[in-house]
Amino acid sequence: RLVHLDLKGAAPRARYLEQLLPLLRALGATGLLLEYEDTFPYTGPLELLQAPHAYSPAELRALLSRARAQGLDVVPLLPLPLQFVLKHGEFAHLREVKALPNALNPHKEESLALVKAMIDQVMALHEDLQWFHIGCDEVYYLGEGEESKQWLQQQDNTPEKLCLSHIKAVATCLASSYPTVTPIVWDDMLRGMSDETLAESGVPQLVQPMIWDYAADIDTEGKVQLLEKYRRCGFSKVWFASAFKGATGVNQSLTLIGHHLRNQLEWLQVASRSPPDVLEGIALTGWQRYDHFSVLCELLPVAIPSLAVCLLALKNGGYSEKVKEDVENLLGMSNLDIDTFMSTSLGTFPGSNILTLVTQVSFYLKSSVDELLERNRYVTGWFSPYHRKRKIIHPIVMHHLQPDAVSLLSKWNAVVQDLQAAMEQVFHKCAIEEWMEENVHPSLQKLQQVVDDLDEA
Repeated sequence: RLVHLDLKGAAPRARYLEQLLPLLRALGATGLLLEYEDTFPYTGPLELLQAPHAYSPAELRALLSRARAQGLDVVPLLPLPLQFVLKHGEFAHLREVKALPNALNPHKEESLALVKAMIDQVMALHEDLQWFHIGCDEVYYLGEGEESKQWLQQQDNTPEKLCLSHIKAVATCLASSYPTVTPIVWDDMLRGMSDETLAESGVPQLVQPMIWDYAADIDTEGKVQLLEKYRRCGFSKVWFASAFKGATGVNQSLTLIGHHLRNQLEWLQVASRSPPDVLEGIALTGWQRYDHFSVLCELLPVAIPSLAVCLLALKNGGYSEKVKEDVENLLGMSNLDIDTFMSTSLGTFPGSNILTLVTQVSFYLKSSVDELLERNRYVTGWFSPYHRKRKIIHPIVMHHLQPDAVSLLSKWNAVVQDLQAAMEQVFHKCAIEEWMEENVHPSLQKLQQVVDDLDEA
């Protein structure tokens, strides 16, 4: 049971992740799937890939050593097709399609050399690895570059074969340098391929596919058939991937636990119908962005209750009143509601204050400001955009309106200040700035503006 930490946005400080490790172990996690992206401390020509808040080698060594001490396996994830690399001008010449940073050009030797250099640097910081996830999902636009178009004109060449040859090249490169490490790949590019194409490619002997589906109503029959297909084609082991957050809305701020719990229960159904020796494990994904360029979805501390419910349900083979009690005890929460977004009690888990404050902001900030500006009759009738522009107001209306507006502003400023302080314990400045600009500033600025206009009027 691997907990996926997606670090391509709102990457928590290393000390916060260290605080989480004992809790993850207690909840039944057996490992971490670490998607570093631009938070890895790359060196040499790759140094420019580092985000300003990247972890230092010392921080990562300490985190990895603590994970080992907790009995957690670590699986690094290098997210091919490398959007975070191809967005840089210095690597733009390696794009499959010149204008898009979506896929690596598989025909250039330099592409493979780049991937090998990245794998080597990641491997150098990790000890005793059993698996290495090389991504390979949603490789859009592969086959649409000029060199690929020429390659596809040759007899028997197909987009599927192009994709498989690329996976094979990366997996072979990993296997030749690190023979004891097994590559894992996302399976979506493989699903639609024929048995024959997959079997003849040689890929099944090199990698383990990770079948992902984050829906609350998985087609379990289809998944069992897919599993059998992969088995027939020669894959020795298969992984599943569920989700505990980051899969129900691109700009989601709160986690709907019920959706993710149902997703785990569906995967348990698939597992119960799988041959006992074929399933290697499951990764509970926690996406932080839908891709490198999208906005943030739920922050990690906000989704801890969902992760706890999902992990314990998987560990216990289902969800029950007993599992609910165990979650509440481990998180220090008095009342866990899996079917609404409301977090009614402050927990004792790391970052629980962030969950409480984010819930408050998500539920009430926009609605309270909209209520004042769009449904308060003094605003709509006597302090409309027309009045505000000309700074005209009747003194009696001022008397009715100003105290409410000022009081609402000071209330929200206090909440936001508390949230800022709580987030500073867990996140770097860039993540806080981004979250605030997306979720707080639009409403708060509207409110501030009306208070300023009242003052001037």
